[in-house]
Amino acid sequence: MLPNAAPVHIQARLADYARLLRLHRPIGSLLLLWPTYWALWLAADGFPDIGNFIVFTLGVFLMRAAGCAINDFADRKVDRHVKRTKDRPLTSGRIEAWEAVALFAGICLLAFLMVVLFTNTLTLYLSFGGVILAFIYPFMKRYTHLPQLFLGAAFSWAIPMAWAAEAGEVTRIAWLLFTANVLWTVAYDTLYAMVDRDDDIRIGIKSTAILFGEADRAVIAVLQALVVMILILVGQHAGLGVFFYLGLVAMACLFVFQQHLARYRERDGCFKAFLNNNWAGFAVFAGLLVDLIIR
Repeated sequence: MLPNAAPVHIQARLADYARLLRLHRPIGSLLLLWPTYWALWLAADGFPDIGNFIVFTLGVFLMRAAGCAINDFADRKVDRHVKRTKDRPLTSGRIEAWEAVALFAGICLLAFLMVVLFTNTLTLYLSFGGVILAFIYPFMKRYTHLPQLFLGAAFSWAIPMAWAAEAGEVTRIAWLLFTANVLWTVAYDTLYAMVDRDDDIRIGIKSTAILFGEADRAVIAVLQALVVMILILVGQHAGLGVFFYLGLVAMACLFVFQQHLARYRERDGCFKAFLNNNWAGFAVFAGLLVDLIIR
């Protein structure tokens, strides 16, 4: 073996692990992060406890990585038939199936230990639901046309957990946030599923993009409108002010822009519309943050 062969091999393996965990594509983590921050800041009525801030920021990135690992394990035989995913490390054979499962288990254990060591009992109990949702979501696309609903629940479960960690209870406002985020996730993941719709139909994978058919953009628009309306209710219940509502106006404008991007249902346009949701989540958090600081 050449002297540099081993280091090169290790670097290649680490690069494949990073790709499996989507470390090169942080969009999923950001879409998880903003609603978690909404919950932390609202539950604290200001800046949250620094320990909770660190635990949930790290937890978002860890659980998103774990979700990617188990998702690729579940899809390892079908990803090879989809243009966008055929070169993923697990599908192409550069990583074994057992390695993906081991990474999922190891990352979940690390996140669980953070909850055990640095949060409270209620948050600990809620964490089991988060792991279950993260595990079952990738398999739902084989049995139902609503896998995006399960993803929405998985992506939203950090909201009651963060609220419980910060406030010691889960209030009505937390569940309103949860509901809004589930609907938002279904909307933006339907845009994401529209990118792969042709491939999914061919190989028999189910999604809301297939279920909604030609009504896809109309249903997404309804979901987006409901998200804004529920967040208005959140603002009313929490006694928030003008800057929070300006954040909601920005979110609504971005939703209109997303409809424009996806107007022809082309792959690139739908994917850009999906990515744009990062700014929608950030807009709400920015408005909330400024509102709480001024108040």
